[in-house]
Amino acid sequence: MTDATVVLITGARKGIGRMLVEHFLARGALVEGCSREAGDLETAGYTHHRADVGDEAAVKAVMSSIQRRHGRLDVLVNNAGIASMNHAILTPASMVERIMRTNFTGTFLVSREAAKLMMRRKYGRIVNLSTVAVPMRLAGEAAYAASKAAVETLTRILAHELGELGITCNAVGPTPIETDLIRGEFAQPEHSWAPRGAPPYSVRPALVLPDRASARPPRVAPQRTRLPGQPSLTVRRRYARPSPGRLRNRLDH
Repeated sequence: MTDATVVLITGARKGIGRMLVEHFLARGALVEGCSREAGDLETAGYTHHRADVGDEAAVKAVMSSIQRRHGRLDVLVNNAGIASMNHAILTPASMVERIMRTNFTGTFLVSREAAKLMMRRKYGRIVNLSTVAVPMRLAGEAAYAASKAAVETLTRILAHELGELGITCNAVGPTPIETDLIRGEFAQPEHSWAPRGAPPYSVRPALVLPDRASARPPRVAPQRTRLPGQPSLTVRRRYARPSPGRLRNRLDH
């Protein structure tokens, strides 16, 4: 058992996840991270798990390890996510399944198992990452935005179901952030496959952006929420205001 705050961050090997790990470590927390690949961070207070969030058995194993070593889990940040930017007509079902498995099913499984640990102490904080691609309905992001829209609905329902257990659940949609995934997407060769019966051609769909005056997500009126430390029966969704110039980057985390 420990008195320090215990935090679990998925997709912790790089990008936003890695920055969150470093942030919580600097605040004195005991941080657990996971990703599909081995982590390279070796420092006091940090433990990395090699696990796929879409694998139910792997998720349960991570939670068992946390419970065995710390006896608790205080904060969960569901950061793990993948994306593939493409026109809906050119998106294969296999890619949609991969995106949904990581972004939605993974978020569901980790949240469910984390809640089982948190409810023992009637305290927990769950934060799910969404994206500005949801309210802006960006072309080329159909599967990705749909997976994150599902995460937002899940977040609202979990806030209701878990509130009486002392567990809050909220979602945040970051603006475009330059990560390895974004850089890698633009470094890849253009897609060269086409729908059956269509002539072969190369496709890299561009984001259809609104003009500068409207390049902002719709304002979301915050719903009622409890103060920290009290059960949350509703969820507040926040989108950071994006810079129109940066919207030409891929939206992901």
